[in-house]
Amino acid sequence: MATKAYVVGVGMTKFEKPETRDWQYWDMAKEAGTAALADAGIPYESVEQAAVGYCFQASTAGQRAVYELGLTGIPVYNLNNNCATGSTALMTARQFVEGGLADCVLALGFEKMARGSLGGGSAGENDFKTSPVARHYGIMAAAHGFEMSPPTAQIFGNAAREHMERYGTTEVQLAAVGAKNHQHSANNPNAQFQDVYTVDEILAARTVHRPLTKLQCSPTSDGAAAAVVVSERFVEEHGLRGRAVEIAAQAMTTDTGESFASGSCIDAVGRPMSRAAARQVYERSGLGIEDVDVIELHDCFSINELLTYEALGMCEEGASGKLVESGATTYGGRWVVNPSGGLISKGHPLGATGLAQATELVWQLRGEAGARQVTGARVGLAHNIGLGGAAVVTLLRKA
Repeated sequence: MATKAYVVGVGMTKFEKPETRDWQYWDMAKEAGTAALADAGIPYESVEQAAVGYCFQASTAGQRAVYELGLTGIPVYNLNNNCATGSTALMTARQFVEGGLADCVLALGFEKMARGSLGGGSAGENDFKTSPVARHYGIMAAAHGFEMSPPTAQIFGNAAREHMERYGTTEVQLAAVGAKNHQHSANNPNAQFQDVYTVDEILAARTVHRPLTKLQCSPTSDGAAAAVVVSERFVEEHGLRGRAVEIAAQAMTTDTGESFASGSCIDAVGRPMSRAAARQVYERSGLGIEDVDVIELHDCFSINELLTYEALGMCEEGASGKLVESGATTYGGRWVVNPSGGLISKGHPLGATGLAQATELVWQLRGEAGARQVTGARVGLAHNIGLGGAAVVTLLRKA
């Protein structure tokens, strides 16, 4: 019999520009993991398994990281799912608990990155052919060519151009996403950036790949985040009901033929995956987007926030530019999206991002988010996506 899974402890480091602090990935993992265990009020010895996500470290880096928390001999699973790695760790932990394989699992994600633009492909023929996302970039190259700018910015920038041409989305609406998220991050001490920018300042920033400017693109970052996932039995035995946030439903989807059949970058960067994952979560939980109060979604580039509005059912296809412009996705609107500042302003250490989203939502649902608290938040939704591809949608509900 499946059991319910709950998050009872969360923690994260401040996300920082690479090489800002003299630390190693195991240092940041220890900081986040220790914080999550302290938040739950349990010792590391209670943890039965660990699911650890990262993209740029060597094999068994997960063991090197959790050994800083204790040497208890538990199984450690090393996970890599591109930018969806953190939520993959959370999903793995949930499945262990719901399947009755463990009562207490640590989900941990971290990344120590290099400065500069994130790679993931190359204009060189050999790299292009061997990249795990070669099929995705092939869709882009056929429709738009392949330039020397960062490949991830290219494919999302070209998705933005397609959205503008197809639906009349404007550069001002794209910039409004960045302005909103930078505004939100001003109240987040863990965010890499806490500077506020106007739409005009965002439009005037350096262009990375038209129409995306630097202030609409997530930066490379160092950081870690963690969550303690437990069974209902564990919650009751340890008196954790007041700390517990239920994982009401969760789904992961990968690419289907729909990602590639249209030849559109909008589909290649994952809108169909996100839509399918959201649909599964709504069906499993009995909740819909109308029940959600606060959302942390994968705004790796401003266009992806707009695409995700549509995938989650927040608006009709093509209407996302008008939705953000209306103020519906910030404080005082229908939802608060990315109160943390999102990837654009909070930062994006790949392995930590999905767990940082969960951390923010747990704080919000407990009423512990301080100056960025969403009043009365009871249901939160996290959306984390990686090219190649994986989309994970998670519904969290205050127990």
